[in-house]
Amino acid sequence: MTESPLPPAKVGILLVNLGTPDGTDFWPVRRYLKEFLSDPRVIETPRWLWWPILNLIILTTRPAKSGKAYASIWDRLGPGSPLRAVTESQAQKLAGWVAEGGLGAARPMVEWAMRYGKPSVAEKLDTLAAAGCDRVLVFPLYPQYSATTTATVCDAVFAALERMRVQPALRTVPAYPVESVYIDALAESYRQFAARLDFVPDALLLSFHGLPQSYADQGDPYPQQCRATFEALSAALKNDVKAAHMSFQSRFGRAEWLKPYTADRVQELARSGCKNLVVMAPGFAADCVETLEELDIENRHFFTEAGGVNYATLPCLNDSAEGMRVIYALIGRELKGWL
Repeated sequence: MTESPLPPAKVGILLVNLGTPDGTDFWPVRRYLKEFLSDPRVIETPRWLWWPILNLIILTTRPAKSGKAYASIWDRLGPGSPLRAVTESQAQKLAGWVAEGGLGAARPMVEWAMRYGKPSVAEKLDTLAAAGCDRVLVFPLYPQYSATTTATVCDAVFAALERMRVQPALRTVPAYPVESVYIDALAESYRQFAARLDFVPDALLLSFHGLPQSYADQGDPYPQQCRATFEALSAALKNDVKAAHMSFQSRFGRAEWLKPYTADRVQELARSGCKNLVVMAPGFAADCVETLEELDIENRHFFTEAGGVNYATLPCLNDSAEGMRVIYALIGRELKGWL
């Protein structure tokens, strides 16, 4: 009796971004915030202390405020949450590129997920496994590594694999803070954007998502990787910008976070004579509430109130041609030996 041959290996690709509520009303935002802020990677405060703060204070007051911010940018880049719309589009374009031979004769299956909210990482790993994928490349869509972002994606993947009897082999795309394809895409994106402006920028501000200073003190490499991105992009744009600065946004709570804070920096620039400012968020692979509301609306107000005149926020790479080139290049590199 001859044994049946093993089926050919099948590869799956899973794009993962941070997450988003399903709607802007109180309860969808509350569910999302509870999942996000219950992650011990995100909030390292001891559970016994954090639980009452989260459940008795934050989850009773913050959903309404956050919901208002989400409502101001909802449907901006497609139906629903901009982050969800962009991530879904990135996956669709990646699948189209694969189908057109972007990876040669190989045809990996493409899915996308949210680390917090829906569709979940576990749900999409089940989908890939059910389709016969015995090898999965997970792509956390964070250019700079942090335990609060990249590591949480890996945590969710490993937790899902833990309950599988037949686990797929796994690879993850590493952070890419100074990869040439990423820096080149950011630089080209800026040049195209600046060429369409009706003013000449006095400065470019690169705003990265913040992180508690205590996390960095314990060894999180995020601030060093943000600095590396800033220096590489500043060098690439040395002939295109008059001055470049960096800052950190989205501070939460009373603890000290990475400085300088973006809200302070835009005001300082305006008060020092900068009248025309462009703000860029190179740490975000897709536009979201932090870029479309916090940067483009809230910080625009801070800048003009402090004496600034012209303010423009550069879109993230999103699913643009430049952004997709980054995704294609990194996936092609990481799948070598599997296809």
